[in-house]
Amino acid sequence: MSGSRDSASDPAMRRPDFAAWMGQGNSITQQFLSFGNRPGLIALSGGLPAAELYPVDDVQAATERALATHGSAALSYGAVEGFPELRETIARRLSTERLKLTPENVLITTGSLQAVELIGKALIDAGDAILAEYPTYLGALDAWLPRQPRYAELAYRERWPEAKFAYVVPNFSNPTGAVLARAEREALLARSEESGIWLVEDDPYGELRYDGAVQPSLLEMSARPESTVYDGPVVHLGTLSKTIAPGLRVGWAVGAPEMIRALAQAKQGSDLSTSTFCQAVSLELIRADADRRHVPTLVDAYRERRDALCAAAQEHLSDLFDWKVPEGGMFVWMTARRPGLDTNALLSFALEEGSPSCREASSTRAGRRARAFG
Repeated sequence: MSGSRDSASDPAMRRPDFAAWMGQGNSITQQFLSFGNRPGLIALSGGLPAAELYPVDDVQAATERALATHGSAALSYGAVEGFPELRETIARRLSTERLKLTPENVLITTGSLQAVELIGKALIDAGDAILAEYPTYLGALDAWLPRQPRYAELAYRERWPEAKFAYVVPNFSNPTGAVLARAEREALLARSEESGIWLVEDDPYGELRYDGAVQPSLLEMSARPESTVYDGPVVHLGTLSKTIAPGLRVGWAVGAPEMIRALAQAKQGSDLSTSTFCQAVSLELIRADADRRHVPTLVDAYRERRDALCAAAQEHLSDLFDWKVPEGGMFVWMTARRPGLDTNALLSFALEEGSPSCREASSTRAGRRARAFG
């Protein structure tokens, strides 16, 4: 991708090219987000929470409490590491009898995707390796692309090759919807311990469980009960985007103090600090347990929608795709039975069929459908 172009006034003047990594990028995420705003279109392409389920009244009440309680502090620049009271609240909430967390274990981020990006920024030099599942979260690949890493597939049982960190979404993974079993989690921790490689646990969907048993977090499993401050190899990422609303843009990274200090140093050149106003509102929401009260409503609604989606797929798509019904989260991963199925052409066809503004002749649509399905 080249950003150079000739000036209209002086053909000899040439603007500099965009950075080389831009030529390897994509606009898929931008497309996915735009699909969610199309009238009459049900967007199944990304993990977009249902806007009609956002707890608007809780957010409004928390906003009033945030301003009344924190005043100008909620409108000022804040510490790079995050609102102190929010860091303390996150640490206390995630602590267990086995896992001891303090504020120095917590960094507040602008959504959990910023935490993903900061990990790459703090650890990756060009050519360094990242271990990841295949397929893995596209947003993470986008976040690390400017660092120019290389990738190796994440193994559970075999020894790991040299790498800076391993990345996993253990609960209802984006995009596969898969859940790591207890044995797989133990294997990952063993590989991390023997290699010294950081293990990044990205967990935005963990509370959206519809069926099955809850699995312990890698963060808790890696803790030493005798330790008063967590100092293990796991970097755990969380967010309010899926349990409250993504518009708050509040997430967190939890890890060893040395990792949190490194991520804070990386963060200061990104945004100075996450919005103190949004942090103050989030603090009041968490103090009121608004997210925990809201999760059962989300689980009931999303379970019903998952069941409806899978039932419709069984009726209309079972001859074309295979899939597993996920235990939770926001993703159903379908595998095409026909090797020649062109999913890019299928996307174009689906957008046309799903758009109320489409007025193409049925014969043209049928021709495009035929090309998509080979």
